[in-house]
Amino acid sequence: MTALLLNPNNFDPQWLDAESRRQLSALIRWFEERGKARLLRDDLDGAWVSDFLDFVKRERLFATFLTPSEFAGDDPNKRWDTSRNAVLSEILGFYGLSYWYAEQVTILGLGPIWQSDNVKAKEKAAAQLEAGGVMAFGLSEREHGADIYNTDLLLTPAADGDEEGVLFRASGQKYYIGNGNVAGMVSVFGRRTDVDGADGYVWFAADSQHENYELIDNVVHGQMFVSNFALHDYPVYEEDILATGPDAFSAALNTVNVGKFNLCSGSIGMCEHAFYEAINHANNRILYGNPVTDFPHVRASFVDAYARLIAMKLFSDRAIDYFRSAGPQDRRYLLFNPVTKSKVTSEGERVVTLLWDVLAAKGFEKNTYFYQVTRLIGALPRLEGTVHVNVAQILKFMPNYMFNPADYPQIGTRRDPADDVFFWSQGPARGASKVQFADWAPVYERNADIPNVGVFYQQVRAFKDLLATAAPDADQQSDLDFVLVVGHLFSLVVYGQLILEQAELTGLEHDLVDQIFDVQVRDFSAYAVALHGKPSSTEAQQQWALAAVRKPATDPARFGRVWDQVKSLDGTYEMRP
Repeated sequence: MTALLLNPNNFDPQWLDAESRRQLSALIRWFEERGKARLLRDDLDGAWVSDFLDFVKRERLFATFLTPSEFAGDDPNKRWDTSRNAVLSEILGFYGLSYWYAEQVTILGLGPIWQSDNVKAKEKAAAQLEAGGVMAFGLSEREHGADIYNTDLLLTPAADGDEEGVLFRASGQKYYIGNGNVAGMVSVFGRRTDVDGADGYVWFAADSQHENYELIDNVVHGQMFVSNFALHDYPVYEEDILATGPDAFSAALNTVNVGKFNLCSGSIGMCEHAFYEAINHANNRILYGNPVTDFPHVRASFVDAYARLIAMKLFSDRAIDYFRSAGPQDRRYLLFNPVTKSKVTSEGERVVTLLWDVLAAKGFEKNTYFYQVTRLIGALPRLEGTVHVNVAQILKFMPNYMFNPADYPQIGTRRDPADDVFFWSQGPARGASKVQFADWAPVYERNADIPNVGVFYQQVRAFKDLLATAAPDADQQSDLDFVLVVGHLFSLVVYGQLILEQAELTGLEHDLVDQIFDVQVRDFSAYAVALHGKPSSTEAQQQWALAAVRKPATDPARFGRVWDQVKSLDGTYEMRP
């Protein structure tokens, strides 16, 4: 069987070019040579990741992976390639969220820059990346979070007699800003005091080392520097302006579209490392005279966690293909992206909880990577918009997805070394309700002979009937508590579609697909019961909910074969001491 989980001991993705493989292998080697003791000590001490950033500079890692080819100079290896960026993100998550975070906020900080028409700012960003620099994304505020309608970072037009070339003086604070302690370019969102409404929005680049930039604090304890900073009459010049007006608003949302996709691969990497630790421990521990993994509930937890983790990878890998193939006439990524963010990261939490139920007290020990994961895995569903925000966003796409399919050319696996230029020209952030999708039913029908795919497809068709005959009324649609459950049911439909597409593309064995949809059936049933119990659910909706509950197709032999896959992972990876 082809290895489905990242294993540093045999990492060699042949589909990547030689230089990408070299850099990623060097990254793995750097972590392994530092060793687990150092990795965990730095985490517990909250040591800033300066040695990691030294490596990034020495290897030109971010410069190579995060610079669009337009600004690559003579380097043929520089491009923004989502397929290889996902591998980088997964590796960083595998070794620690703090390392992933330094890359994540650099990606966010670059978003308004690469989307800008300001060529000088882009050239400056490319030069800083080449010099080993990182970026920051100054959007959130303490009072407003990421509510960009109400930013209190104000740009006042320069007064007569001000320094030559100064257009504005910027004042105000930003909060939850990663890399805000060292970023060479901090993309800052604010609004003009002399222009009302959307026309007053501005993105501009600030320097964290400028005398008018005050670094107030790190608002968390940890290796990540999540800064609170203030600008005091910060001078903003023409060459600092990245976007204005409605374009600035769209740049904010489009940047988050790019950045939040990165959350899934970080979560996957964390879960993979945690999984290795869990199976290595549990399969070699004797309790009450028996190996822990002889207990049926332990095997059930491991198989469930494994199925969920593989599903996370399948969906995320397939979503990459849609993201990379997107364009003005194909914006399906606008649905798959928030599903990736909300569903995959939430599943990461569930995987860790299942493993923790097996490890119990071991999961608290400071000499385990697992302990770090338990503290940090919950960050990912809560970054770049909460799960609730993203599920609410997903609902905008539901009518067209479920009832109004369109024809699209087939999209295959996108691992080609192309520059994903559409990321930086997504256009206005509106029109989600008009996006259409290919028919979701055929992939379910092609795989309906897999027992639990067949059962889940019954539930999906029942969900379509619910929307056609007992859809949420106007009052229910304004009740976020109610419609979020509908959103979770819809997310499962989308999740299952891309899982099946990727399973077909990769030839994934039916045993594992069946086990994944065993999980899907149970999760759908749980949300149906939740819908039944909502205070505002109607009699028709309650009847539908109970009728939609299904028991997965059980097959002890299939379960045993998947368990054998899980057990075979024992001893295949353990980080160097």
